[in-house]
Amino acid sequence: MASNTLFSVLSMLLLLFLRPSSAAHDYRDALRKSILFFEGQRSGRLPADQRLRWRRDSALHDGATAGVDLSGGYYDAGDNIKFGFPMAFTTTMLSWSVIDFEKSMGAELGNALKAVRWGTDYLLKATAKIGSGVVFVQVGDPYSDHNCWERPEDMDTLRTVFKIDGSHPGSDVAGETAAALAAASIVFRSRDPSYSTMLLNRAVAVFQFADSHRGAYSNSLRRAVCPFYCDVNGYQDELLWAAAWLHKASRRRQYREYIVRNEVVLRAGDTINEFGWDNKHAGINVLISKEVLMGRANYFSSFKQNADQFICSTLPGISHPQVQYSPGGLIFKAGGSNMQHVTSLSFLLLAYSNYLSHANKVVPCGETTATPALLKHLAKRQVDYILGDNPLGMSYMVGYGPRYPRRIHHRASSLPSVAVHPARIGCKAGSRYFFSPNPNPNVLVGAVVGGPTNNTDSFPDSRPFFQQSEPTTYINAPLVGLLAFFSGHY
Repeated sequence: MASNTLFSVLSMLLLLFLRPSSAAHDYRDALRKSILFFEGQRSGRLPADQRLRWRRDSALHDGATAGVDLSGGYYDAGDNIKFGFPMAFTTTMLSWSVIDFEKSMGAELGNALKAVRWGTDYLLKATAKIGSGVVFVQVGDPYSDHNCWERPEDMDTLRTVFKIDGSHPGSDVAGETAAALAAASIVFRSRDPSYSTMLLNRAVAVFQFADSHRGAYSNSLRRAVCPFYCDVNGYQDELLWAAAWLHKASRRRQYREYIVRNEVVLRAGDTINEFGWDNKHAGINVLISKEVLMGRANYFSSFKQNADQFICSTLPGISHPQVQYSPGGLIFKAGGSNMQHVTSLSFLLLAYSNYLSHANKVVPCGETTATPALLKHLAKRQVDYILGDNPLGMSYMVGYGPRYPRRIHHRASSLPSVAVHPARIGCKAGSRYFFSPNPNPNVLVGAVVGGPTNNTDSFPDSRPFFQQSEPTTYINAPLVGLLAFFSGHY
């Protein structure tokens, strides 16, 4: 009887979360906008085909104080710092989105490739001195930057360059950088073979550096990266993540052996369903499991077991302290910027559902079964919530739908553009725009904000509430793959 009751409860919960959307969504439009967002985050000299015209060139002399060219790359969020750790993860996830879902991208594939390359061009600059054992991992002093509210085109805050080396290791950020370069080498393998080879060779060198000089970059650069992107999870997962991508990109035996030798890093437990810029556990398991499901790599079977546990832990109704759902059906995890968890975990659900489909497999989860169709529906439910199927009836993607956040925590969006206000706006002069109740004058199309950070589905459309109202590149990057798939299949 208890077993039947549990089954009934699970069935009802799954039906609740799989209920049809209240309205059909234009996933193709959302995909276009999700990629367009990255043009609003560009640093450096903007290209002639820049579509968000209210942005202009910025930070053209980044790296000059260290005698290197570090212009380009992405601002990670609503500030003007270039943090290498989240930028590399963003590039990895954009690459994975293309690798798995490019056939569904249609006319947006070209823009997705440009978004990847804007990231890798910068990462190549940041690792150009890897032969000397140096990787540049950040440009800009966060305390100086966060003390001002000014446009990137105006900024006069400290553009301090931070690096890791043999004496000051950063295996986490270097490992993620190696993963990004390796993943992107797959993206460009047939499109630009020489560029792809350059990316892969650099990934190999950066990984060797990360593995040879072990340590967390937050120990080496604590004031610069904490509490902003402080690595609280350790660097071992980034080394394994990099090895997994290098194995996928190169098929070299040494990386397979490295993965098998270090798989103990991924102990099942509290981290089984963690995935983001700081924690790669669930991502590693899903990525490697594809080969197991294809019958090519039984020596990776433990990764598939972990991936199956991850899947089961995310099902609504399965009690797991690390993954909860709001009354409106949104994945909820403790901490700020909750949408980063929503998009990253949903990406893994969708990717794994495709791997299961091709292998004609399912995942047994106690009294229920996680089929590929179920996982796709769960991922789609999260995407639909973001696009407006939620208790507030608002889209959390700026510029999508009739109602969306208008006062996002983003300097360039909230201050008058250079075209409208050519005169410089100083450090503190921007404060009146920060505290203004008016909507942002520049629409950062496609930006997905942090969203609700509690389980009541509430959202304050207000700049000071940065955990809810700030967009980030690593929220959008996994969403690109999700929207591509749904635009091609729904």
